Amino acid sequence: MVRIGIEDYHDPPADANGHPPEAAVNGRPPSIVEQEKKDEAAKKKKQEDVDDLKKELDMDWHRISWEELCLRLHTNIETGLSEDKYNEVYAREGPNRLTPPKTTPEWIKFCKQLFGGFALLLWIGAILCFIAYAIQVSKYLDPPEDNVYLGAVLTFVVVVTGIFAYYQEAKSAAIMESFKKMVPQTASVIRGGKRSAVDAETLTIGDLIEVKGGDKLPADIRIVSCSSFKVDNSSLTGESEPQSRGKDCTDDNPIETKNLAFFSTNAVEGTAKAVVISCGDKTVMGRIASLASSLGSDKTPIAIEIEHFIHIISGVAVFLGVTFFILAFILDYEPLEAVVFLIGIIVANVP
Repeated sequence: MVRIGIEDYHDPPADANGHPPEAAVNGRPPSIVEQEKKDEAAKKKKQEDVDDLKKELDMDWHRISWEELCLRLHTNIETGLSEDKYNEVYAREGPNRLTPPKTTPEWIKFCKQLFGGFALLLWIGAILCFIAYAIQVSKYLDPPEDNVYLGAVLTFVVVVTGIFAYYQEAKSAAIMESFKKMVPQTASVIRGGKRSAVDAETLTIGDLIEVKGGDKLPADIRIVSCSSFKVDNSSLTGESEPQSRGKDCTDDNPIETKNLAFFSTNAVEGTAKAVVISCGDKTVMGRIASLASSLGSDKTPIAIEIEHFIHIISGVAVFLGVTFFILAFILDYEPLEAVVFLIGIIVANVP
């Protein structure tokens, strides 16, 4: 026998903060508990981001003086960003594009519509109908065909409903795809006093750009100077008439003021020189796209009610089926007849 003295015992090594290692929490290893905390923190942050997107647009780019704007963005309203400053800002801000939402393969979407929720209950009902018919075929020479017809009808209904639901979801997903078409391909930019045509994705905040009638605005901008400049804000605000733009602030609301113009809107006529104040996901249209993408995964009230209804119907169907199955045995029905009776009661509750 090996005896261990007090001098042979050593405390387990402490963690990086000097605390002893945690034992299993509620029977779960510390690693799992830590991962759950990280997941909870990520979920909380995502919800905070969504709540922030829902808030009214708050900015002061249209109200501050040009001196303060140039100081914030380290730019110049005559020569634009220097090459060194542009490289620094672009490395920090990233490309001027909308972040695409996570996509699910189309076949998975279709299977979810075909086999998820209430459709699964219908499938179970159809399969039980076919099982009941198979039992009757094995028992009777001339079995009734009611169950096979009901199974075929249920199968037809669930397939047609699944295809229609998938089509509707595909139409909703096409909305996010349409945002990609709003991104212009090129932009005229002035950097270090030199004018050049660049890929719109390479723009960053502080860039000095030139736009003219027919162009699609590559970012949110504040106008430095313009001549008869008008923009079509219908994609953003729903206004059908072109809105004139100028260099002076006319409203505290950034959407209403005339010295700002926004990403993806169209320049209808005139020319303008402007400074980029927001790019990519930080633009007004980017916020709308992010909000639409974030809310798309949440269950609607009707979806929650349907799921609750499915649980109730399933419970009632199984309860009644088992109850009558037991009664069939008590009344001396044959086992096969009792099973068919069980299936019939469950299926009767499905449609």
